[in-house]
Amino acid sequence: MSIELAAFQSWLDDYGRAWESRDPRAAAELFTEAGTYQVTPFLKPMCGRKAIFEYWEHVARTEKDVRFGYEILAVTVEVCIARWWATFVIVPPGLQTKLDGIFLISLDVDRRCKSLQEWWHKQQD
Repeated sequence: MSIELAAFQSWLDDYGRAWESRDPRAAAELFTEAGTYQVTPFLKPMCGRKAIFEYWEHVARTEKDVRFGYEILAVTVEVCIARWWATFVIVPPGLQTKLDGIFLISLDVDRRCKSLQEWWHKQQD
């Protein structure tokens, strides 16, 4: 396993742990100070660790029973790509939610995310 692949796998593991434990600080710490996070291609990216922390504070308040998984599709020096999936319950009103998506991620030498773009499909019951 190359160091780039190992770094990306470790980053995704940390991301999953932060989401599953609903820890906005741990999620925000995965990003550089000036990192960007684009939740969908139709929204402007959040810019900076503070904005990303505030987004994850909202996630922690409104999602429970989170489960996250991924499959690495490609790793280059410039970009890492993964398919990911998650299930959780949105509270309120208790909607069971499934997401299936793609991450396009750029990491720095310290394994912090400089930019994250995601595309996903949602199913709710």
